[in-house]
Amino acid sequence: MRTEDETEAGTGFEAGFETGARAGSVPLRFDTKIAVLLREDLETWQRLNVTAFLVSGLGTASPDVIGEPYADADGTAYLPMFRQPVLVFEGTKETLTAAHGRALSRSLPRAVFTSDLFGTGNDRDNRAAVRAVGKDQLDLVGLAVHGPRNAVDKVLKGARMHP
Repeated sequence: MRTEDETEAGTGFEAGFETGARAGSVPLRFDTKIAVLLREDLETWQRLNVTAFLVSGLGTASPDVIGEPYADADGTAYLPMFRQPVLVFEGTKETLTAAHGRALSRSLPRAVFTSDLFGTGNDRDNRAAVRAVGKDQLDLVGLAVHGPRNAVDKVLKGARMHP
């Protein structure tokens, strides 16, 4: 169970395991952080959908976040995944708007998901929906960021770990 200190942005859950959570593994502390901030009023299916879409963009902008391909003991190959944990936070609409502004001001790689995207069915329409609205008027329901730990912590100020 998480302690109170581990539920705020910038604390706890900072370490990952390079080769998995084997007994005796030494935690690896990353210089960067991948984080997703979700609006707290989303339905469960929306939270999952938004998170999946948001993180899909980070690997294209920051290829260094992608690890090596996986393989099982039989030699079956699997796609590579992020090399570090993805931390998921939640907050109010105001928290999300403020975090978006801070991510922009710090020029961090970011992905956005707006409420309009729940009504579209393809990438072309998604991009058009975002393009139709100015950055200060976006009805954000999710934001993903990647960058130096301190910078991401500052972006997420006021957010709390997703339950």
